[in-house]
Amino acid sequence: MTDNTPHTEGDSDLFADIRPYDDVHFRDKIAALVREPGFEHAVRYIMPDVDYDAFVANLLTVETQMDFQVKVMGPFLELLVARTTDGLSMDGFENYVAGTPNVFVTNHRDIVLDASFLNLCFIRKKLPLTQVAIGNNLLIFDWITDLVKLNRSFIVKRDTGVREALEAAKHLSAYIHHTIVDSNESVWIAQREGRAKDSNDVTQEAVVKMLSLAGPGDPVENIRQLNIMPVAISYEHDPNDYLKVREFLLRRRDPQFRKSQHDDLFSMETGLLGQKGRIHFHLGPCINRALPAGLGRAEAVRTACTLIDRSIHCGYKIFPCNYIAYDLVHDTKEYAAFYTEADVEAFGEYIGGQLAKIDVPDITREEHEYMHEMMLNMYANPLKNQMAAKDCVNAL
Repeated sequence: MTDNTPHTEGDSDLFADIRPYDDVHFRDKIAALVREPGFEHAVRYIMPDVDYDAFVANLLTVETQMDFQVKVMGPFLELLVARTTDGLSMDGFENYVAGTPNVFVTNHRDIVLDASFLNLCFIRKKLPLTQVAIGNNLLIFDWITDLVKLNRSFIVKRDTGVREALEAAKHLSAYIHHTIVDSNESVWIAQREGRAKDSNDVTQEAVVKMLSLAGPGDPVENIRQLNIMPVAISYEHDPNDYLKVREFLLRRRDPQFRKSQHDDLFSMETGLLGQKGRIHFHLGPCINRALPAGLGRAEAVRTACTLIDRSIHCGYKIFPCNYIAYDLVHDTKEYAAFYTEADVEAFGEYIGGQLAKIDVPDITREEHEYMHEMMLNMYANPLKNQMAAKDCVNAL
């Protein structure tokens, strides 16, 4: 067996370092998880009214990963939708082919909720759920690793040296192909490592190159084997927007600035509990038919990235705040028909309130203007990219 061939079910232990926990070990891992003080703290923080003993008793009755996702995570996510959003919706189901597993590639809006809300949409439709790629940089504590592996997540190793990076990419690619081909399960992965801070969503070639490393051998066939389906995620309000602007400012002051583990944890908490307005997911068509045969690896990867980006950009749901931000950035009234004066006032108050949360000392007037501009661009870029994508489609 070569490195480029997906492993069979009998070889599943080769992926033990990254794959989710199987059902054989599920009960023992759950029992250990609920004894972790960090897990209890997180549950009480997110659900302050919880009867933790009753919560644990219910959790200990769960026997499989799928039951955990549907019976535990499903109701929790519905609670989160009710408390922190003005509704979660999805369309594009005409592009979904029953019985065909997909690699769902989405733009990256939230550290935790991108894949979680995608799976919630599938739970609502009684469709098969996905396994989830998660970077090991977020697995700050052992109990978090256990939690995500119980929730059918597999690990993307991001702490390797240069020499080990290619082997880690081959290993990850082999696992994803194994999951699609042998296990007949779908997979979620973000189009890039790290969120697009300015909402200018562009697929990283390294992600698609990794996906192309395993398979039959031909780069195009390797990509086609995964049935890549782009998914566009649209947030009316991103609760992390002010944290992203804060990071822009700190990097502007010091190009060597790097976020801490505490920053990542706070971003996760803010994304979970912050108000988001409306959220919409759009399933785009599988890229297989549009990906020409006979391309070399580099060209196949670039073409796949273009197809993914175009599908995501065309699939955005554009909210009044996006139209307002675009018109403000470009000093125009081009999209004035899509919002009211009340919308403009509400958006202005929202932006001002978010910027007021930024806790950086000695912010100058010029820096405040910079942050305001970055915030507006964050909300204008989805519309800007959608316009460009549709122009490309219309030109074909």
